[in-house]
Amino acid sequence: MQEVLTLIEQKKQEYAQLPLFNFMRDKTINHRQRLAWAPCAAHFIMNFAELNKYFLRVEPTNDPIQRLINKHTYEDDHHWLWFLEDMKNLELDKSLKFSEALKFLWGEETKNARWLNYQLYRYTSQATPIQKIIVIEVTEATGNIMFSATAEICKEVKVITEKPCRYFADFHLDVETGHITGASGIEGILQHIQLSEVTRQEAFELVENLFTVFTQFTSDLLVYAETHEIEQKLKAA
Repeated sequence: MQEVLTLIEQKKQEYAQLPLFNFMRDKTINHRQRLAWAPCAAHFIMNFAELNKYFLRVEPTNDPIQRLINKHTYEDDHHWLWFLEDMKNLELDKSLKFSEALKFLWGEETKNARWLNYQLYRYTSQATPIQKIIVIEVTEATGNIMFSATAEICKEVKVITEKPCRYFADFHLDVETGHITGASGIEGILQHIQLSEVTRQEAFELVENLFTVFTQFTSDLLVYAETHEIEQKLKAA
């Protein structure tokens, strides 16, 4: 399993170099504009609770790895509430007709957010605990990079607007360690899991596939942020 974790860390560092994160670090761009992609991520964020509840979690279980997964899912299944708070505090909570909201959530601009959800469901449905661990580790790795970037922006937001954020801020980053949570010494436990050659190769493929869909999703977020002027929308709302 150590080789799989090493690959995840390597892919995480590659993921951290994606253009979106340079965009978010550019302080010459308005702070809200650097988070303008947030509505585009809504489908993924709002579905994340159900991934934890209905695909990752299995109760009851006698499997020690699955028990660790279950503990982790209870930490991760309610973060969407913080997202809704931040959308208001960041003034990204634009009013839409129900039909317009549906068109947006299932439209072309958000297709890779949906595709990411579908792939996560695919890889966790009927998955072994080890495969679920890999999905969690990749999701935590990408989340750690994302929230490290957004947390810096939210520090600016708090100074400028005096409105605190939770989902995109340090509050969330502090619980997104980059690894599965819910048990002490978890990294040591994972490192000592022995995989067969076949299982290891399947794990490598899973890691590669997951980072591919996360990269597609993240690239779409940048396109959205660069093509949707927040200040104009605020004036029009």
